Amino acid sequence: MRGFKMTKLLIATTNQGKVKELNQLLKDADYEIVSLADLENPPHVQETGRTFEQNAKLKAHSLAEYSQMPTIADDSGLCVKALHNAPGVFSARYAGEPQNPARNNAKLLSELGGVPDEKRQASFHTTIVVSFPNQPENDLVVEGELSGQITAIPRGDGGFGYDPLFFVEDKQKTLAEMTLDEKNEISHRGIAFKQLAEKLPQWLKDCQK
Repeated sequence: MRGFKMTKLLIATTNQGKVKELNQLLKDADYEIVSLADLENPPHVQETGRTFEQNAKLKAHSLAEYSQMPTIADDSGLCVKALHNAPGVFSARYAGEPQNPARNNAKLLSELGGVPDEKRQASFHTTIVVSFPNQPENDLVVEGELSGQITAIPRGDGGFGYDPLFFVEDKQKTLAEMTLDEKNEISHRGIAFKQLAEKLPQWLKDCQK
């Protein structure tokens, strides 16, 4: 690998919202971003970890080995204080399988029925792991978090997942009411991806030595 400039990166998701966000955040870098949708029969990784980092590592390691590309995997979740930090690592499948954002949102609103605004505090957390093929011991790990509260009804048409329910006081908007640039500026994933963009070039160089 010495002297080889690796520019193709795999993001371990089929979520085109995440792909779009990553492309936007790395638009000034010389990387080609591919997703699981670009691979033939990629393995389905069971997210059996008990933490965001454990789940992200499971995905990053498996798919870096399969694709032989540096692989970016994240595990993100919504932690609601009144629900003892649920849904947490189960955020994507809160309402069961198959994953369905509308059902997840409906379940969250149902669980918070009767909870007053001042007790609907929540945070979004993301952990991103980048794994280099055959070098799982050299993972790059970054994290981000965003505080807010859960609205009583969905607001906005943008974003994905719980974005229509996550209200950010400083912006007086839900994440789904923000432009992609606005969201990336403050979001948990945006914060983590900014750290990733700063650290990724040197990390890639070190892995290729």
